[in-house]
Amino acid sequence: MQLSALDATAQADLVARGEISPRELVDAAIARIERDNPELGAVIMPMFDEARATTPADGPFRGVPILIKDIVATVKGMPQVTGIKPLRDKPWRAPVDSHLVAAIRRAGFILVGKTNTSELGIVPTAEPPAWPPSRNPYDRTRTTGGSSGGSAAAVAAGMVAIAHANDGGGSIRIPASCCGLFGLKPSRGRVSLAPWYGENHGGLVQEHVVARSVRDSAAVLDILAGMQLGDPYTAPTPTRPFAQEVGAPTGKLRIAFATRHPHVDAEGGGGMIESHPDCRAAVDHAAKLLASLGHTVEHAEIPTLSDPEWVSRFLTIWVTGTAADLDEVAELLGRKVTPEDVEPLTWGLAELGRLISAGAYIGAWRWLHAATRRIATFFETYDLWLTPTVTEPPVPLGTFKSPADDPLAGIFRAADFAPFTAVFNATGQPACSIPLYRNAAGLPIGIQLAAAYGREDLLLRVASQLEAAQPFTHAATRT
Repeated sequence: MQLSALDATAQADLVARGEISPRELVDAAIARIERDNPELGAVIMPMFDEARATTPADGPFRGVPILIKDIVATVKGMPQVTGIKPLRDKPWRAPVDSHLVAAIRRAGFILVGKTNTSELGIVPTAEPPAWPPSRNPYDRTRTTGGSSGGSAAAVAAGMVAIAHANDGGGSIRIPASCCGLFGLKPSRGRVSLAPWYGENHGGLVQEHVVARSVRDSAAVLDILAGMQLGDPYTAPTPTRPFAQEVGAPTGKLRIAFATRHPHVDAEGGGGMIESHPDCRAAVDHAAKLLASLGHTVEHAEIPTLSDPEWVSRFLTIWVTGTAADLDEVAELLGRKVTPEDVEPLTWGLAELGRLISAGAYIGAWRWLHAATRRIATFFETYDLWLTPTVTEPPVPLGTFKSPADDPLAGIFRAADFAPFTAVFNATGQPACSIPLYRNAAGLPIGIQLAAAYGREDLLLRVASQLEAAQPFTHAATRT
């Protein structure tokens, strides 16, 4: 039996039928992690003893192993390092499970470890100073994407069938694209960040998973979704469970596609430029597949996204959040954070954040909220928007590193790599990356579908329709 080729739903079904025990599933996952992780750098904190001692809850995923990303969500008693080297050396241990982790446990999952991420989740890779880099199972010299790169590498390699991820600018969708997985960023407020946050980075960050199948993603969203005590807001209640959207009829949809994206450099110059030919080919393939399924597909860009102010307004929110994050790190360390403690990019962003006035911060959100209203009108004409998830194939490791004399280089490089993802963190709309294409070198290239706010149901219906028409393959998985 090739357990590493099964999704979480299939593994849970084996347990439910008595064909395998939770302990056997856990032992098999641990064996795969011990074999492959030294090369891939996906799992940074094993929890093997705890996993073997766990009696799983009698939930829908009873006995299925899962990994937790080492940022935002917390695991009681485990360190929370977030890629910061001083926190690795002097760890703060979480006193409680976060809402997401508690819900995952209640569903019957067994935690087997924590996964790698970029420092504070800032850049779209998983190469923090605290740990060795996560490497793409399809090409060990290339990025996994990020910041949920460790989770994506682990799922793509078959260490586990599903892993926790979160997304503040594309950190679920980007690694899903780079590692050939399905990754859905839910609507703002869909999954609670309790107990630590009401919202994170002004509501940019959302929690969920990276998965091998649409049905796994939908079922876990049902487990995680819903308002918790004290949340400042919540997404609209779905009309039925998300799992019921998988395979449900979609009707004939109006779908627009685009491949050009804004480019803004450090001096504010730029304009609209085309994505890499491989990414354009991925969109063209998806557009033809959607048309063959009966949908109306045509080219259309969202005019608001050509405004170069997008980058500056988004960065205003991001840099102030980075400054706040470093203040929180200082509290956990019991001392001030110094430039030697973090990467040049992290320090540079935090220093910029400390220069932002209250008026400028509020002004950035007012601009983004106004832009969100304009973008919402686009989704009155079209049901979905199709784009590349990222604008080029998975890039070599080190691409997003900032030298000391140019500390912001990494963030501008990231903005060019993932301009289609961050916009939907700003608007709060759901969006997903779907693995339908590989280039001539065999590297996965995802396509992104975005929907109106609250319409995860539509994304799951269409994604499952595409999965049925072209079943997802995971060539990086070994027995």
